[in-house]
Amino acid sequence: MQEPVPTGPVNPPHILVVDDDPALRELLAGYLGDNECRVTAVADGRALFEAFDREAIDLVVLDLRLPGEDGLMLARRLRERAPVPIVLLTGKAEEADRVMGLELGADDYVTKPFSPRELLARIRAVLRRYRLPAQVAAVRDEQRRAFRFAGWELNLRTRRLSAPDGRRIELSNQEFNLLAALCAAPQRVLSRDQLLDLSRLHGAEVYDRTIDVQILRLRRKLEANPSQPALILTERGAGYLFAAPVETLY
Repeated sequence: MQEPVPTGPVNPPHILVVDDDPALRELLAGYLGDNECRVTAVADGRALFEAFDREAIDLVVLDLRLPGEDGLMLARRLRERAPVPIVLLTGKAEEADRVMGLELGADDYVTKPFSPRELLARIRAVLRRYRLPAQVAAVRDEQRRAFRFAGWELNLRTRRLSAPDGRRIELSNQEFNLLAALCAAPQRVLSRDQLLDLSRLHGAEVYDRTIDVQILRLRRKLEANPSQPALILTERGAGYLFAAPVETLY
């Protein structure tokens, strides 16, 4: 498994590449990583679903001809789990499989041999389609998988916070619930009562008298300078504001 640390955009898309050819995995991990993507590259279906359950994946590049596995069945199972975009890798003689893959919900395909540049273009085109506001709004809130902000990623399924450099930051239950509440309402001033209500949506046991304490603890973990916060701002007499733009992954 290869996960280059991105140095480009603040919230790079996380691409999961599934192919049994180690040379191709290395090539795509390097090329996509050099072009503002975060990449996880795996060899089979088992590793595919392990990575998908562990990480917040933006798009899956799936080889249809994995040894001993039905790529079409993997695509079907993946589509049943979440509305994640899928780009298929197919051979020249696999027209029937390409058609079936598209009917099962895949978004595009690339025929081998292909140039990494062509694959990147198709990935970007598919991601643009998925990020249309109307499509995002149609997904129910309970299907959220993660929040991304300022290079950080808060995975709602694994309750895991990842720093921009890939480190895992440990959060208490209260800290996680409060951060999830802040991310759900970015760039809005929230009173302590509102934070209390929003936190309860995530199963929080946060009380009014501890909001300030939890905010201080979050700042110590998130902010470069907790005494001069840039992410969680205090609005005197009103409450708190989460200042960073937040990307929601479904």
